[in-house]
Amino acid sequence: MTRHVIAALQLGSSPAGKEATLADIMAYEAEIAASGVRLVVMPEALLGGYPKGSDFGTRLGYRMPEGREAFARYHGEAIDLDGPEVDALASIAARTGAAIVIGVIERAGATLYCTALFFTPDGGLVAKHRKLMPTGSERLIWGQGDGSTLPVVETPAGRACAAICWENHMPLLRTAMYAKGVELWCAPTVDEREIWQASMRHIAHEGRCFLISACQVQPSPRALGIEIEGWEPDRPLIRGGSLIAGPLGDILAGPLVREAGLLAAEIDTDDILRARYDFDVAGHYARPDIFSLSVDETPRPGVAFTRR
Repeated sequence: MTRHVIAALQLGSSPAGKEATLADIMAYEAEIAASGVRLVVMPEALLGGYPKGSDFGTRLGYRMPEGREAFARYHGEAIDLDGPEVDALASIAARTGAAIVIGVIERAGATLYCTALFFTPDGGLVAKHRKLMPTGSERLIWGQGDGSTLPVVETPAGRACAAICWENHMPLLRTAMYAKGVELWCAPTVDEREIWQASMRHIAHEGRCFLISACQVQPSPRALGIEIEGWEPDRPLIRGGSLIAGPLGDILAGPLVREAGLLAAEIDTDDILRARYDFDVAGHYARPDIFSLSVDETPRPGVAFTRR
């Protein structure tokens, strides 16, 4: 069978915390099951939160005590990979028959990572991808991933990978994932701009793959009790813009703007083969006699212990 339904679940992290966000996710379980979805992608940092507009009390050269308190609170909202949120997501995948790719804030000791988790109906949590390069001031609060978390996962809808927000703009990362035979490109994000949607269409067209971009949606900062200097009063903090694109860059569903919801599309994975007839970026269109890429997938822990 080559026809499947894939989806983006556009939601925002609840101001009430990760338990409330998980409840919001679970409220869509019946719709996911009834729609026959075989892969659902959820936004960046959905569990744990994306603290847009926060500065964590940091100025160049020094940190304020209130920033340290803000980080401690944020750390408390992150999730552990052996925690109850992971068990709940695995259960949703099993009950609905849908694979799940979801953006979370992963807690590893005192360090936090912006991570995409992969769940399959039969395997539960099967893989993770840690964001390789946090953007701008994200580097204050998130560690960097390494090459050991660059999976391509077999899902009921096809071979899926994840690239989180602006790491989608890393050409060498895209090349590496194309070479792994990705069919379903998952892009959890908080980027709401129209240019982001253009980038998503380009990646689908470049990789000749189906692409699911899932963006958070959040009301105005005022509605969330947040003050951001110069922010227009009624402008959403994050307006959404989730979409699904086909392997020739055509939009199959979306963009969904200013509202939460499940955005779905039926696809035929044989369309990937048809699209790669004249352009297979890691195959017949490559020039290995001129260009080469070396990818180091070695884990890079801060401390490595050796016993002889």
